[in-house]
Amino acid sequence: MKIIVIGGTGHIGRFLIPQLIEDGHEVTTVTTGRTPIPEGTVWNRVKFRDASSLKNEKSWLDFVSTDKTGVLIDILGNNLPELYRATKSKISHIIACGSVWMLGTPTTVPVPEITQGPCQFEGYQKRYHEILAVKETARKDGVSFTAILPPNICGPGKIPLDCRGGRSIEVHQAHQRGEPVQLPEGCNNLVGPCDASDVAQGFWRAVRKPEAAADEIFNVGAAYALTTTRFVEAYGEIYGIKIPVEQVTLNEFKTKVLPDPGDNYHFLAHMCPDIHKIREKLDYAPEYTPEETMERAVAWMCDEKLL
Repeated sequence: MKIIVIGGTGHIGRFLIPQLIEDGHEVTTVTTGRTPIPEGTVWNRVKFRDASSLKNEKSWLDFVSTDKTGVLIDILGNNLPELYRATKSKISHIIACGSVWMLGTPTTVPVPEITQGPCQFEGYQKRYHEILAVKETARKDGVSFTAILPPNICGPGKIPLDCRGGRSIEVHQAHQRGEPVQLPEGCNNLVGPCDASDVAQGFWRAVRKPEAAADEIFNVGAAYALTTTRFVEAYGEIYGIKIPVEQVTLNEFKTKVLPDPGDNYHFLAHMCPDIHKIREKLDYAPEYTPEETMERAVAWMCDEKLL
């Protein structure tokens, strides 16, 4: 089968593309060029298309008509409605990437694939509305549609979430030195690092079981999440040093320690996706625990001489 992957050279795509190639699919990846093409024989079997050449619905329609695509996987998510309109007559299955954050601040843990409340982040909110709208339209049009929602993506290939809510080498260097981490008083929030390989597995299994995946939104994630204090402790174990936790008031944490909502949200809202549906329907089975994927990410940073 012919498959187009938008964003195939990124963190998820680098694990997904080899799985698709090994299954015998003909894969074309649309790339912005911001990330280099990985090395290896499997990537010699992949076709590449510059995203800048696909600027409107007509160019997309011409592209998929020529390629006779069976599946379109959209990891980047720049304009899902336009992409759907341009390709719906030429594809059998579209698989979109979202985020557990889109569901809003959790009221239930583990978090099921239903709206929990208003999403605080405009970009995620817009994408979620697009996913729900395209899902409804695809059902009416008879096109299979699936969305995959990962939590905190971790593992080799990208700087992992740090204990200040970002992806900073400088902060990881501070962790490596055993510098204190400040958290709000009584914080026992859940953090859910999930290996990029296990995120990719969700897309791969949706391709393998299109009928079971159709008209579904699936969470992916590790088998369990970590409390915030365990998250800090795990980094200490990986770096071989104790990282002290200093408690501050919630107000001080939100106004002085981590005033950026995109940073402090990691420690104020649970990130623990319920993955039972994708387990049952698609036989999803995460390979890595949160601690293992954090260790894999740190090992990658060391290999890349970032640490």
